Amino acid sequence: MTNDGIEVRGALQPGYESILTPAALAFVAQLHRMYEPTRRSLLNAREHHQAWYDAGNAIDFPPETSAIRADPLWKVRPAPADLQDRRVEITGPCDRKMVINALNSGAKCFMACLEDASAPTWDVMVQGQINLRDAAAGTITLEDKGKSYKLNDETAVLICRPRGWHLDEAHLIVDGERVSGAIFDFGLYAFHNARALVARGTGPYFYLPKMEHYLEARLWNNIFVTAQSMLDLPIGTIRATCLIETLPGAFMAEEILYELREHIVALNCGRWDYIFSYIKTFRNDKSRVLPDRVAVAMTVPFMAEYVRHVIRTCHKRGAHAMGGMSAFIPVKDDEAANAKAFAAVRADKEREASLGHDGTWVAHPGLVPVAREVFDRLMPGPNQLHVIPEGTASAEALTAAPAGPKTLAGLTNNINVGLGYIAAWLRGQGAVPLHNLMEDAATAEISRTQLWQWRTAGVVLDSGEAVDAELIERVTDEQLDVWKAQVGDNFFATGKYLEAADIFRTLVLADRLEAFLTLPAYERYFAR
Repeated sequence: MTNDGIEVRGALQPGYESILTPAALAFVAQLHRMYEPTRRSLLNAREHHQAWYDAGNAIDFPPETSAIRADPLWKVRPAPADLQDRRVEITGPCDRKMVINALNSGAKCFMACLEDASAPTWDVMVQGQINLRDAAAGTITLEDKGKSYKLNDETAVLICRPRGWHLDEAHLIVDGERVSGAIFDFGLYAFHNARALVARGTGPYFYLPKMEHYLEARLWNNIFVTAQSMLDLPIGTIRATCLIETLPGAFMAEEILYELREHIVALNCGRWDYIFSYIKTFRNDKSRVLPDRVAVAMTVPFMAEYVRHVIRTCHKRGAHAMGGMSAFIPVKDDEAANAKAFAAVRADKEREASLGHDGTWVAHPGLVPVAREVFDRLMPGPNQLHVIPEGTASAEALTAAPAGPKTLAGLTNNINVGLGYIAAWLRGQGAVPLHNLMEDAATAEISRTQLWQWRTAGVVLDSGEAVDAELIERVTDEQLDVWKAQVGDNFFATGKYLEAADIFRTLVLADRLEAFLTLPAYERYFAR
C-alpha cells in the first residue's frame, strides 16, 4: 500500500485497514517528517556519550543545566484526577485477553506495553493497536475456547508504552525512510484514541521508555505539542510517565521533568533496564563489574540511592514517583513456592511504600491484591507527594559497584534465561514466565551484557573457572540440552532455541557490545 510517499510493507490482515487508515498514516508521516532528523542526531549522540564513558571519563550531573536543578520554584503540571492515585499498576503485552484481564484486575492503572513486553513483529504491533483502540472505546470483548471476556463496569486507567527511540518500524516507510517504532506506536494510538479517551473522562496517557538524555525528553515534548495541535487538543491533554531506567537518565531525572513539565505526571524506577544500563555504561570499567544478577537487589547501595534520588526529585517538583516490578509471579500447584513468591512481592512493595513511592507495578493479576494491601496499609492517602527523602544524590553513590558472588550458577542462569527468553521472543512473545519469574527484554539484556562484561574483563568465578569463550560455549550447549529435555519435540519444530543460541552466542562473544540485542535480532527475523 503506497500513497503520498507513504508505503506500508507489512501484510494487511483483516481489520488492519481500520488502524492503517490514510488519515492515521498521514498523521504518523507528519510527525516522522518533522522529528526524524532530531531522533537520528540523538541516537548518534548516545554513541558519543558511550565513547566518553568507554574512555574512562566519569558520569555526573550535567553542568549546563545546574540552574534548573537549583531553581526551587518550578513544578510540573498537576496530575489529572484519574492519575492522582496509582497505588497499583499492572503491566503486560497488548494481546486481547491480557488487555481485558488487566483492565479488570483491580489495579488502578494498566500499562499496555508495545515495548519490552511485546515482540515487535508487524502483526503484534498492529493487532496491539486494534486491541488498544477497542479498550480505549470501552468496547473490547473476546470469545476464546468457550469463554466470554468483556470489561467490568470499573476498570483500570489505560496507559500505553510505545517503543524506545532506538527501534525502527521496518514495515512503514515514509519518503524512503523507516518510521521510528516510537512515532509509529505513539502516533497511531494518539490519532485513534485521544478524543475517545477524553470523551470518557480520561486521556491519552503514555509511559516513555529508555531515555538517556533530557534532549530526548524535549523531543517527546515537541511531538506532544505538535500532536495536540494537529488533533485540536489543549496543551497538557497528553500526559506522560517516564521510566528512569538508564544510568545516564538518572543523572538527568530533574531535567527530564523540566522538559516535559506541561505533560509529565511521574517518573518510574525501571529497575531491570537500569541494571542493564549500568552494565552497558561501565562495560569497559573493571572496577564496576556487577556480581550475579540475583545479588543485585534493590537494597544494594547504588540501587537504593537510585530509588531515593528518583523519589526526592519527583516529590520536590510535584510529580509522582512510581515503584518498579518485582519479577516474582504466582506458582500453580506448589503452595510452598507460591507462598514464597507472595512473601517476596509483599516485602518488595513494603520497601517501596515505606520509602515514599506513590505506587508500584505487578506483572500478574494474582499479585494485585498483595500489592494493594501493602499500599492501602502504608499509604492511606492517594499518594505520598509530601514524602521527600533526606540528602542529596552523588555521582559516587549512584555508581558504586556492590560486592557479591560471581558464580558458575549465576553464569548458567544467565545463559538459560537468555536462551529461553530470546527463543520466546522469536516466537512472538515479549513477556515470558521462566522459573517462576516474569522475564522481559530487560532481564534478557542483563544476562547478555553481564556475560559479555565478565568475559572481556577476565572475571574468574568464585569456583575458579575463568569466564572465557570456551566456558560460555560449553555452558550454552549444556543449557540447550536442558531446554531440549524440557520442551521435547517443540525444541526443533517451533521452539526457536537454536536460533536463540546463535543470537546469544554471537552477541556475548562479539568484540563490541551491541547496544540492544533486539536491534540485530529485529533486522534478522522481523524486518522482512
